[in-house]
Amino acid sequence: MTNFSRAEVAAMVDHTLLKPEATADDVAALAREAEELGAYSICVSPNMLPVETSVKVATVCGFPSGKHTSTVKAAEAAESVERGADEVDMVIDVGAAKMGDFEAVKLDIRTVRDAIPNAVLKVIIESAALTDDEIRGVCESAVDAGADFVKTSTGFHPSGGANAHAVRLMRECVGPNLGVKASGGIRDAAAAREMIEAGASRLGLSGTRAVLDGLEGGSGDASAASAEGAAGY
Repeated sequence: MTNFSRAEVAAMVDHTLLKPEATADDVAALAREAEELGAYSICVSPNMLPVETSVKVATVCGFPSGKHTSTVKAAEAAESVERGADEVDMVIDVGAAKMGDFEAVKLDIRTVRDAIPNAVLKVIIESAALTDDEIRGVCESAVDAGADFVKTSTGFHPSGGANAHAVRLMRECVGPNLGVKASGGIRDAAAAREMIEAGASRLGLSGTRAVLDGLEGGSGDASAASAEGAAGY
């Protein structure tokens, strides 16, 4: 098993707060903690933008159900980028994937992609709700639509969050040139390490400090990680 340093893992983390009850003070505290821990970014709800921070800022669209029209998702994403988001994590229509309508999935992603050409686009597929063939179809759609990442989960779906099998399959599908983000239910260092070894290049964590503290050399200097290493490609 590979040993990943605290700094290496921190530089892969989207430090996340998407609870409906989150306040502006909570988001400010999240940003301060992300800076302290050396996280790559924070991920917050669209109405919490803009956020003053030295790390990257990510947000979500079509969240958490994905049952929004593509034009609504695109408008939400574009407004978020105007309000300071560097990255947008969009939720697909999981029902379309379950029906095998991957052309609709691709069009949905492409509509958002076209609305935010200069921002990083991550595609949340809800992998726990999909079969392996459905995961492959969605990942191929994301590649064809010009996404930058595929992402396992919203963290809100009853089927569950990330698992190593799905991450491995997603990495096989998208190859080395797209990022794979594992998110949902990653609560300790062992789980984070498992996701990275399976092929994840970004982690969505709400309990970032606990994960980092569980790594060997947990008290090390997280700020040493490079932005290049955190890019997720």
